[in-house]
Amino acid sequence: MRSFLNVQDLGDLKEALREAAEIKADRYKYDTLGKNKTLLMVFFNNSLRTRLSTQKAAMNLGMNVIVLDVNAGAWKLETERGVIMDGDKSEHLLEAIPVMGCYCDVIGIRSFAGLSDREYDYAETVYHQFEKYSGKPVFAMETATVHPLQAFADLITIQEHSQEKQRPKVVLTWAPHPKALPQAVPNSFAQWMMAADVDFVITHPEGYELDPRFTAGARIEYDQRKAFEGADFIYAKNWSCPGVTRPEDYGKVLSRDMSWTVDAEHMSWTNDARFMHCLPVRRGMIVTDDVIEAPTSLVIPEAANREISATVVLKRILQAL
Repeated sequence: MRSFLNVQDLGDLKEALREAAEIKADRYKYDTLGKNKTLLMVFFNNSLRTRLSTQKAAMNLGMNVIVLDVNAGAWKLETERGVIMDGDKSEHLLEAIPVMGCYCDVIGIRSFAGLSDREYDYAETVYHQFEKYSGKPVFAMETATVHPLQAFADLITIQEHSQEKQRPKVVLTWAPHPKALPQAVPNSFAQWMMAADVDFVITHPEGYELDPRFTAGARIEYDQRKAFEGADFIYAKNWSCPGVTRPEDYGKVLSRDMSWTVDAEHMSWTNDARFMHCLPVRRGMIVTDDVIEAPTSLVIPEAANREISATVVLKRILQAL
């Protein structure tokens, strides 16, 4: 595996989940696989869980790790081709990328959507530049449109807490937020749930329809209560307008309707569902304290499983070197 961006890159999902269970039982089983190999983690944006979990995963495999925070100590990087660089950006990504490739064996990229140019964001311009010019395997630590390490960890968590139910009902629900957020987490969650053996429903106000390339075949329910009925897992997440039907609305906040906040009443509509969120979470906006602190909340096990999903991905990349 030389690139990890979408669920299809992982191959057989059941085998990947089996591998995740094997690694969780013994995180250091492959601790010599990465000997004398270096992971470069490139952050264009802030990170807590991704930085810690991916670095820990690399250490589990015996890798060296270099962390580059582009916005703290590096030259400001230009990403557009054909521009006159007479502003505050001193280095072009097209030179920086092959230089980075000289110092490592694998590169992880974290670069968020700008939310102003849908075509640019959804082309995954930055990620594909690393694929093309680094000469090294590349994986996504969240990009403009996807967060596959998070979605993989979410699926591991759902499998662990399904209580032998054959096809659990999983609901992705939009929730209010004071800022415009990208669609990467809901895009990937939808994509991975559609590839898994679950009964999947997406609920959100009208105008927040996710891109069909990630949701094709998913059931969309605009009535949140109806969507929650009989649910085994509730995954709450905000996202700004994806601009599918109205490109001019891309990245806008169309609603701050607090009736969508997941509280105890919302959870009472479910089948004693487990609550999920990728973190960080705005308490009182996305979810109330009593729900996120309840015994049915899985936000910490989800975060812990980020180490496992990253270990599986890095293991497969190393085995292909």
